[in-house]
Amino acid sequence: MSAPDLRRDHLRRFGMIALATDMTIEGDAARLMPPGTQLHVTRIAFENPTTPESLRRTGPRLRNAAELILPGVALEGMLFGCTSASAVLGDEVTALIGPRAPVTTPLSAALRACEALGVGRLSLLAPYRTETTTLVAAHLARHGVEVVAQSSMGHADDRDMGMLTPEAVIEAALAADHPRADALFLSCTALPAVPVIDRLEMMLGKPVLSSNQVSFWSMLDTAGISGDGPGRLFKVHRW
Repeated sequence: MSAPDLRRDHLRRFGMIALATDMTIEGDAARLMPPGTQLHVTRIAFENPTTPESLRRTGPRLRNAAELILPGVALEGMLFGCTSASAVLGDEVTALIGPRAPVTTPLSAALRACEALGVGRLSLLAPYRTETTTLVAAHLARHGVEVVAQSSMGHADDRDMGMLTPEAVIEAALAADHPRADALFLSCTALPAVPVIDRLEMMLGKPVLSSNQVSFWSMLDTAGISGDGPGRLFKVHRW
């Protein structure tokens, strides 16, 4: 098979590896990826409940998944769409995916967003059980962001997380905020948080970040592309 003639490609292309059970991230991608870009998605097997053990099993699946996305076509970025697995796998994610394209995870993106907004202290809300939320908090702390408060909604299955109502997300987010926090981070790519970010920022008077919001902002910003999304974050560019 001959190589494609990429000189005729008018789109800036990105890849994403999502969990088999994530009900939210592709819908958020459709909202956050701007005209002139194209996101190509593959999924990897994931076995609920969301525990450190099940999250760790995603690691060996990443390389093959990345290689399935448009073989032979250059990508401008690759997103691994799982916050808690990124916490479990840590800085190994880039090596596990391979050198296909610059790699973004929700946690690398959250750290980049905190730097861009001058945020040093976060309140953290996650829909998972406490043990998984603690892993996310620990990862942020290891990379210099203080988590002054953390809250867990207690769900074990990310499909249940994906069916939370906007009202449930807002109620939990307001309860999770801490007065010492510079911003609130809503963890988990399955959490339907993007539609309520603007409302929460008005209510709290501070930046509100979510896994999907920071992931697509960071991936686009790394490529030097402006996006149109919710919250103060999408008004910031690092290039």
